[in-house]
Amino acid sequence: MSSPSKRREMDLMKLMMSDYKVEMINDGMQEFYVHFNGPNDSPYHGGVWRIRVELPDAYPYKSPSIGFINKIYHPNVDEMSGSVCLDVINQTWSPMFDLVNVFEVFLPQLLLYPNPSDPLNGEAAALMMRDRNAYEQRVKEYCEKYAKPADIETAPEEQSSEDEMSEEEYDSSDDAIAGQPDP
Repeated sequence: MSSPSKRREMDLMKLMMSDYKVEMINDGMQEFYVHFNGPNDSPYHGGVWRIRVELPDAYPYKSPSIGFINKIYHPNVDEMSGSVCLDVINQTWSPMFDLVNVFEVFLPQLLLYPNPSDPLNGEAAALMMRDRNAYEQRVKEYCEKYAKPADIETAPEEQSSEDEMSEEEYDSSDDAIAGQPDP
């Protein structure tokens, strides 16, 4: 391969020609979203996640940055940021791997075989070790709430908290606080 940019283009095209939906974030080929389905035979089956991928300038010699946009309940995924703790991606990456490997091997393996001894989500890790059935039920609840196929099309990049007010609520609350103008 003549250059990292050619390899980046080739890997991205290979991913786009596979069964994954890819959405480019900007005109470059370094940031994009990929729709990822939970693996069969797992509590994540039926869930669909929007994964943000950022390719560093040194890709494929440096690993891509991978993060879940919609929430997922998993010991090795930070619930708030969506960051993934995945040794193959973060520590043992090799130029032999490509983007298709990430979505066909690495992420399915992460969901099928969580590692509660190296958690980013301590609550999920503790529940998994204490009560596997309750853990799997919580995973399914998150899938139903945050990872339905219909929701992925409209998933914002930043999930707003249910505690936050909408813009209309915020505007109307300003009026109530302000009261009457001074004469």
